Amino acid sequence: MNKVFPSAADAVRDIPDGATVLAGGFGLCGIPENSIRALRELGTRGLTVVSNNCGVDDFGLGVLLRNKQIARMVSSYVGENKEFERQYLSGELEVELTPQGTLAERLRAGGAGVVAFYTPTGAGTEISEGGLPVRYAADGSVALVSAKKETREFDGRLYVLEPAITGDYALVKAWKGDRFGNLVYRHTAMNFNPMMATAGRVTIAEVEQLVEVGDLDPDHVHTPGIYVQRIFQGTRFEKRIERKTTRAAVGGAA
Repeated sequence: MNKVFPSAADAVRDIPDGATVLAGGFGLCGIPENSIRALRELGTRGLTVVSNNCGVDDFGLGVLLRNKQIARMVSSYVGENKEFERQYLSGELEVELTPQGTLAERLRAGGAGVVAFYTPTGAGTEISEGGLPVRYAADGSVALVSAKKETREFDGRLYVLEPAITGDYALVKAWKGDRFGNLVYRHTAMNFNPMMATAGRVTIAEVEQLVEVGDLDPDHVHTPGIYVQRIFQGTRFEKRIERKTTRAAVGGAA
């Protein structure tokens, strides 16, 4: 029952080339930054990564992208990463864009064992009709487009069938955890992490505080340890602000 690994490097060491990796976080909030750095050092390539976004150019999942370790990205928002744009438009990266709520539900369904579900989001658009560019060719032409999805009408409204998402590995970040893998997230850093944790075949959790079994109030546990196979205490958390905005203080001081 002791799931503690000594370091991030030990926890991610067996992730192979071509694996599907689910990564928690929203923007730069609640991202498994220690696991990502370790995977960067490991050099694993050909990854399919499922995450709301792909970090920024020099932080988060952006460091894997810059190192050409990601072959396909399934995400919702990618607007803060210039290298992502460059690789996508030059044909170096496949991208499956998914509405944010649909992405969350596809992950939740995967963790719950639901193979697919109907949603009105995207019905009647290119999301359901197909034709979205998944991969470009080097000359700028579209080499691969998204496929048409099954639709069905319920009570006079059109719905699209969306498949669940599961992964070979899930990388999540929590505030506290115990050696059994029970996790507690803090405020908005929870975001996509609970869904990712349930949808991975092997879930690797990094925590700020690793505590003894019994120290966590059972009523406060967000992810039960049954979903977590490995846990380690992170050594460094930068917790960057993705886009910092300020205003003049009262009295005119900056």
